Formats: sequence, structure tokens, C-alpha cells
Amino acid sequence: MRAPPRGLSPEESALWRRVAATVTPLHPRRPVPAPASLTTTPSEPPLPPPKRVKGRVPPPRPEAVPITTQVRPLTAGGLDSSWDRKLGRGPIQPDVTIDLHGLTLGMAHDRLNGGIAQALAMGARVILLIAGKHRPVPENDLRGERRGAIRAKLLDWLAASPHSARIASVRPAQPRHGGDGAVYIVLRKAR
Repeated sequence: MRAPPRGLSPEESALWRRVAATVTPLHPRRPVPAPASLTTTPSEPPLPPPKRVKGRVPPPRPEAVPITTQVRPLTAGGLDSSWDRKLGRGPIQPDVTIDLHGLTLGMAHDRLNGGIAQALAMGARVILLIAGKHRPVPENDLRGERRGAIRAKLLDWLAASPHSARIASVRPAQPRHGGDGAVYIVLRKAR
């Protein structure tokens, strides 16, 4: 909070008057036109001032993420054993990486769907999705904003995604690609 201005001392005031007397205005003072008479009648009564709220106002709730009507459950199947070996410990290199760290739930959902759409357009097969480690959320926490909220909603988002028919499998990432904080999304080939 700023302190009110201190004002000028008598010496400063005298000095200011001497400086101001030496200045000539750029434009001579123009006469100010008289305001028009206020004889108009108000058509509507003025609105009452908005009510002031005392105390702390909670932040607005995040927007709910829309879920499509047809939800296709993601199953563990869909890959043969060679893919399982590659994903488990083999030389798998993701074609695309999507990082959802530091995003709100709505932003993360949008980036996920946009990233999958872009990967499909590029013809990618493996997406590395970095979502952070899952942390259990208490039953009474309705906000969904705690740490691990993105990871907790990830499988639901993928199942409800417009691209769910093109997702073959979701598997945990290798430690070198993020371990528990990341997953591989294996996409089906286009037919």
C-alpha cells in the first residue's frame, strides 16, 4: 500500500511558483464550452450497483470435459507378443511425444485429442504420453484438481476420444521414457 503524498514544503512551493511563472503555455487557454442543459428524461431507472461480497470468493469450477455418447472400453488386448516384448524392454522409439505437464484438465484433454489427431495424420504408430504419476484421489474430492488428476482421467479420455477406434493399446512406458509417469499409446494402422 502506498503512503499518501507528503506535499511541498514552503521552500519547494516558492521555488515551484518561480519556475511556473517563467513558462509560457503552448496553446492559450481556450474557453470551455458550457455543458448542454440536462433536460432529457431518463428512459430507464438506473441499475442498482452490484452487490459486494465480503470475504473470499472461491474460484470458478473448471469446465466439465465433454464425453461422447459412445464410449468404447480400452482393452488390454489388441497387440501380439512381439509388440509386448518391444514395449516391455525392447528398442521402442515413440514417433510422437505429447506432454501434459502443467496443464489444466480442460487444456490437457484438448492437447491429448489434438496430439492424437496429429499423430494419426502423420501415420505414427507409437505415441509417448507424459501425464505424470498417478496418485489416488480421495472419494470426497470432487474438484479433480489434485496431483495426478490428469493421469487418473487419462483412460476415460482415451476411451471417449473420437480416435478410440484407432487406439490398439495403452501400456506403461519404459523407465528411460518416463516410467510410471508416462504411457505408450499404440495406434492401429489405417485401413
